Amino acid sequence: MPEPSPTALLHSAFYRFVPLPDPVAAADALRALAHELTGSIVVAHEGVNGTVAGAADAVADFEAALQTALAGALRGMVFKHSACTTMPFGLLKVHVKPEIVALGLPGELPAPDENDASHLSPAAWRELLARGDVVVLDNRNHFEVRLGRFRGALDPQVHNFRDFVAYVQSRADAWRAAKRPVAMYCTGGIRCDKTAPWLRSLGLDVFQLDGGILNYFRQLPDAARDWQGECFVFDNRVALDTGLRETATTAEQVFDPSHPDEAWRLQRARRLDGSSD
Repeated sequence: MPEPSPTALLHSAFYRFVPLPDPVAAADALRALAHELTGSIVVAHEGVNGTVAGAADAVADFEAALQTALAGALRGMVFKHSACTTMPFGLLKVHVKPEIVALGLPGELPAPDENDASHLSPAAWRELLARGDVVVLDNRNHFEVRLGRFRGALDPQVHNFRDFVAYVQSRADAWRAAKRPVAMYCTGGIRCDKTAPWLRSLGLDVFQLDGGILNYFRQLPDAARDWQGECFVFDNRVALDTGLRETATTAEQVFDPSHPDEAWRLQRARRLDGSSD
């Protein structure tokens, strides 16, 4: 992916699971660092999860400052970039919440490990997909899977995250008995990092796509070999193709208003782009 000009709009997504004893103070620090950008950042005791956008040089300055913020707790964090034609966000919002990604997993689980051996590079992921014994599991919402997925991936029909938990629980015994590894992916990696310890607690052999779909698109120019459709993104751009370019897809084409969970998402999207009061 070519380097953007300093004034070009750039989107940056990032997260880090790291203990933060004072999330409120951390949020204040991040709000000050990102004052030239728009986006959404969530801070919790378990870490930071954010997406920001702005001029490429302002994004670069923010990322550099983030490496030394919070006593270096975020040093070495990976940033996933995509260019923007549409401004992805209208405002900067920094929230303090109980979790940086709320999944409601059952039981006490080990902390996520973003660097364990279950994380596969895009090239290694492609090799894994070619095996005939692998369960390819999409760890996203149903509307995201409808828009695009890896070829042959299972759609757990998630409208609420408890749907994912129920789906895996109903099939884990069969997958384990058949000695089928689970290859799990999501948009940027955070949902898989959070759920992998739970799947392992069920006795499953789990692999994850390192950096998620966005990293796959960035690393492999021929990603369309393995991907069908587009990738939904949670901002005003709506969807990206395998070249990380905005598509013409609209929120009306993504969300099914007959389903309550998707109806409110559609109304929110319309408010964001100014097409509804």
